Amino acid sequence: MRTVIKDGLVINASDELHADVLIEDGKVVALASSGSELAASWTTGADKVIDATGRYVIPGGVDCHTHMEMPFGGTVAADSFETGTRAAAWGGTTTIVDFAIQQKGSSLREGLDAWHGKADGECAIDYAFHMIVSDVNDSSLKEMDALVGEGVTSFKLFMAYPGVLYSDDGQILRAMQRAGDNGGLIMMHAENGIAIDVLAAQALERGQTDPKYHGAVRRELLESEATHRAIQLARVAGSPLYIVHLSASQALDEVAGARNRGLNVFAETCPQYLYLSTEDLAKPGFEGSKYVCSTPLRPMEHQAELWKGLRTNDLSVVSTDHCPFCFKDQKELGLGDFTKIPNGLPGVESRMDLLHQGVVDGHISRRRWIEIACATPARMFGLYGRKGVIQPGADADVVIYDPNAEQVMSAETHHMNVDYSCYEGKRITGKVETVLSRGRVLIEDNAYHGRKGDGAYVPRETCQYLT
Repeated sequence: MRTVIKDGLVINASDELHADVLIEDGKVVALASSGSELAASWTTGADKVIDATGRYVIPGGVDCHTHMEMPFGGTVAADSFETGTRAAAWGGTTTIVDFAIQQKGSSLREGLDAWHGKADGECAIDYAFHMIVSDVNDSSLKEMDALVGEGVTSFKLFMAYPGVLYSDDGQILRAMQRAGDNGGLIMMHAENGIAIDVLAAQALERGQTDPKYHGAVRRELLESEATHRAIQLARVAGSPLYIVHLSASQALDEVAGARNRGLNVFAETCPQYLYLSTEDLAKPGFEGSKYVCSTPLRPMEHQAELWKGLRTNDLSVVSTDHCPFCFKDQKELGLGDFTKIPNGLPGVESRMDLLHQGVVDGHISRRRWIEIACATPARMFGLYGRKGVIQPGADADVVIYDPNAEQVMSAETHHMNVDYSCYEGKRITGKVETVLSRGRVLIEDNAYHGRKGDGAYVPRETCQYLT
């Protein structure tokens, strides 16, 4: 199968050029200047020619933080691997890295096998796994070595959620030491969960039950304290560290300080922290529950600092932490008690568009957009070269993007399996037009042409910033 994408502006993290792209057998074969004799020769005998005049030709997005079908608080995330990856494709994301979960008392292998069972044959796009380690012991530490050898090269630990996913400092240190030896990357949910539980209980005793108190008890200082502690533990262990879903400027200061000292400390943020705030959590009635996630939304002044962090590369990646729960029947579990609201927001479909809006608004450049959404997440998690770039030899995961199209975000038009949009009514500029995954057209002419099982599991190398 030969496909030619012609007359578009090809944007990689490193450069932009007006070029035609030749795709054969699911791979990018070559690029040539649009209008050149070489490019013109490719259309002869091509099975498909896509005219990208006036469009951007960009790598498919890599969302390195999703939670499809995740159990949480007595319910399960509303998107399955089938519905969630199809929505990702609609939004221009062609690879996700989801989290397999070790249950306490079980092995890492049992957790990973369970997630393979959920995803196998269901995904519309390519996928990989991180491993959540919730029971650090001699056996699970040994298993980490084997998983790295199999292409599961990153391990998430939690300083939050005592009694469920929480690990204490000694367990975290041991896991970091193991990762320092085997080449794995430790990912950290950095919030002081012990202190948060105290503040939450005190709030409920005072009758403070509304969703806004979810943000009030998960203090900014408890995120920055945990981030500081995680960095120091990583220094002791000689391990790299990746902070997930960073939301507070004080936590960003800790990361920036570590990076200024030359430490292998990385961090991501998410679109919700760039566009939403505590004002959303405080919406009247129970509407604020739609915006309950952890780490929580922060006051609006943090947004400018996060955008700045993206420009300076103290924030390296924007992922989604996509973990949707419907307002009806799921978020409503927390009526009368904010601690029972399932934590998580939908976002896998909207990330690429919201970050392009950051380009439109002057926060980041076009190339930085591609860097934080495609190239860096691929490098961070051992996929770059195959994913995150349009170059010869890469998988033909390609998005044709109309930078001038206008759209209004709404639950009525999104494809995520959730009954609300965090951005209902928001007007943005830019829209995904055509999506190819390994050369197959998934989205074209505002229609979905894929099917479940199109996506393949992709084993990963270790972090490419450390090799």
